[in-house]
Amino acid sequence: MSQGPGAPPRPPSVYHERQRLELCAIHALNNVLQQRLFSQEAADEICKRLAPDCRLNPHRSFLGTGNYDVNVIMAALQGLGLAAVWWDRRRWDPKLGGLAFLGAVLAPGLCQVLVVVTKEVEEKSSWLLTD
Repeated sequence: MSQGPGAPPRPPSVYHERQRLELCAIHALNNVLQQRLFSQEAADEICKRLAPDCRLNPHRSFLGTGNYDVNVIMAALQGLGLAAVWWDRRRWDPKLGGLAFLGAVLAPGLCQVLVVVTKEVEEKSSWLLTD
């Protein structure tokens, strides 16, 4: 359905998956990437690649219900030419200026943030550059 003349513009739609079972890593990846790119089966395959000789894979729940660790997230992003820069309170430097949002989120000290960037941006650390 098209909008009539003079109608306010519609906000862009946002892709969002609700939390189900222990699949938070999959939902987080798909939500950040704004499309369904990963499934439980894809995450399980990454787990097998990360620990091919393990009977009980250390990168997921031993029950096979998800609960994937950060290594699965990092590998999934790498497969798309992306990277995750891991931030916690210890890495925060107020001199970075343009990343003030991260400072506010990390200030309480009880959380960590994964900043998703392209591989090129990660390699050059250009995400650190401020205007």
